[in-house]
Amino acid sequence: MKNLLYIGNKLYKHGFNKTSIETLGVFLAHEDYNVRYTSDKKNQILRFLDMILSTFLYAKKVDYVLIDTYSTTSFWYALFCSQIARVLNVNYIPILRGGDLTNRLKKSPKLCGIIFKNAYVNVAPSSYLLDKFKSEGFDNIIFIPNSIDLNAYVFKTRAIIQPKLLWVRAFAAIYNPKMAVEVLKLLKEKYPEATLKMVGPDKDGSLRTTKKFAESLNLEVNFTGKLSKEQWTNLASEYDVFINTTHFDNTPISVLEAMALGLPVVTTNVGGIPYMLTNHKNALLINDNQPLEMTNAIEDLLNNPQKVKYITSNAKLLLETMDWQVVKLKWNELLV
Repeated sequence: MKNLLYIGNKLYKHGFNKTSIETLGVFLAHEDYNVRYTSDKKNQILRFLDMILSTFLYAKKVDYVLIDTYSTTSFWYALFCSQIARVLNVNYIPILRGGDLTNRLKKSPKLCGIIFKNAYVNVAPSSYLLDKFKSEGFDNIIFIPNSIDLNAYVFKTRAIIQPKLLWVRAFAAIYNPKMAVEVLKLLKEKYPEATLKMVGPDKDGSLRTTKKFAESLNLEVNFTGKLSKEQWTNLASEYDVFINTTHFDNTPISVLEAMALGLPVVTTNVGGIPYMLTNHKNALLINDNQPLEMTNAIEDLLNNPQKVKYITSNAKLLLETMDWQVVKLKWNELLV
């Protein structure tokens, strides 16, 4: 049995959405890997210190250190923990999670070199990051897609769809939640019955800002706050279009989950998304921060039930390549 130390933001119990440490980590544990996690401290400074201490204490007791690596403040724990593992001569594996990591490569080339050049291997969950990192000279990188347990979702075929929109994400400026409200406003001009449900916890004050924005437009938006995966996937059957308004992203799990539920996806074509999805084949992709363009795409679906069937069927085929039963083979090959 291989022993792993998994470093990431394990904050679900504090009201945040589950991150990869709480999904991939569980998958690996079910495959008989002995997984130790850090950290679940809510305070960012305490979490950072806990990660450093755990790396000092346990790195020599494991075979690999896995590090969820992001592009902003969480970049720093990846830097420090990776170098502790390096000094202790333990193999560490950065898993590239940050949708804006390509900009971090440009802003901090020396620090990125220290982390990624010295890694046992870097894991890119998207071909987008794989290509970008290779173009910057990082050859020690492999592609392992984000995984999803398809058995955990009920695929609903939607023969006819209504203008019932679902948005699922943490409320943060990077995910552009206000755009969803703008889309609802535009959609209501032609479809007064249009509705929008927004699911997710607040991250940076954007929930309050988005609520005030909706109120200023006299729009009724259903804000649920944080829901468990089981809760939001159950209510998803009441909605017909999933919208993703983000400014930056890599391979968003919520989009994959929506596809697994049979929802046609309309999303911005930023970051790794156009590397993962194909416009008019398994999703509709629009330009960043273009509410009118997204509204037109939604109307296209409302008027074309055959297109909805075509897109959702192809999305299901794509997800079969990301099912854990397939993806786990790549992890098992890596963690020999």
